[in-house]
Amino acid sequence: MVETEPHDSRFDDRGFLAVVAIVTLLFCWLIAPYFGAILWGLVAAILFEPATQRLATHLNGHTNFAAALVLLLIVGLILVPALLLGTSLVQEATALYERIRLGEIDVVGMLNGVRDALPSRVRQYIDAQDLSDFDSLRRMFGTGIADGLQSIASRALVVGQGALSFLAALGVMLYLTFFLLRDGRRYGAIIRSALPLRPDLRDRLIDHFVIVVRATMKGTVVVAVVQGVLGGFIFWALGIEGVLLWGTLMGFFSLLPAIGTGIVWVPVAIYLLATGAWVKGAVMIFCGFFIIGLVDNLLRPILVGRDTRMPDFVVLIATLAGLQLFGLSGFIVGPVIAALFIAVWSMAIERKDPELDLLPAAGKQESPALPSPSSRP
Repeated sequence: MVETEPHDSRFDDRGFLAVVAIVTLLFCWLIAPYFGAILWGLVAAILFEPATQRLATHLNGHTNFAAALVLLLIVGLILVPALLLGTSLVQEATALYERIRLGEIDVVGMLNGVRDALPSRVRQYIDAQDLSDFDSLRRMFGTGIADGLQSIASRALVVGQGALSFLAALGVMLYLTFFLLRDGRRYGAIIRSALPLRPDLRDRLIDHFVIVVRATMKGTVVVAVVQGVLGGFIFWALGIEGVLLWGTLMGFFSLLPAIGTGIVWVPVAIYLLATGAWVKGAVMIFCGFFIIGLVDNLLRPILVGRDTRMPDFVVLIATLAGLQLFGLSGFIVGPVIAALFIAVWSMAIERKDPELDLLPAAGKQESPALPSPSSRP
């Protein structure tokens, strides 16, 4: 009788985990080209899954029909306006760039007018600080504006050349969104069961992830849209050209804490005051501080609450880093990664000192989109 060596099940377990890790990495590498589409599909599902479930209840459990209706709502109220806005923005940027290139808008002359309007003491201070080479500064600033507008205008050609890729990504996002809206709870239960974590830690992390995504979208996108619309309307009322462009820029910069919309309207207000348009300049300053600026202070606490309170410097760094690494999707990815980083380390601290409860919101709230394994769709 041949003796066999004892079987080590731990070796098989480690080997299987290695296979799982390798296959998972390969799959992530495979779908990487559609990372943005998958991310936005997941975000849309997290935001609208509760509405889909409520609608399905009113439709006697017809989740397919409910998911299709919500998807049409997303397309009609979000995607179509976003595409129209992008098209109009490119057209306006192209027109402004052509006017600057043809000399119809003299950026250098405008800066010259600002300098001439400065008090003599200010001009003397500029000369004393070795900033007298104002001509080079004007040329550099004017060239920077022209290059920026040309970059935006060139997006029309890029979109035209990559139309097939864009349509494929859009199709992937909508297709994925439909299935996540319809079966999100079932997939959430599977994910919860598969994660190799203690149930309490696992549920807190997943709940915190969902809360952060929802809070980020509500607290950034809604505030950005409102500030951009208000800023564009104020610019239009004051007769400033490029309303759509400046409104979009204000909406974009509102995503960044400590920077905000002031990076757009403050220089415009200074220019108006320096060129003698005192009333328009005063109106711009008043509206900037008390209308555009207060939107963030009023809306963000209502929309976000205290679910994802992070230091402003963390949000700023995470958002800028996310935008640099992931493009437009980075304003979600960056804060979410930062919030999960804080959540993980908070849990680690709490394990050493159980009396600390640093994440009460994530620990006590259940996510309707990703319920526990005992839940049923």
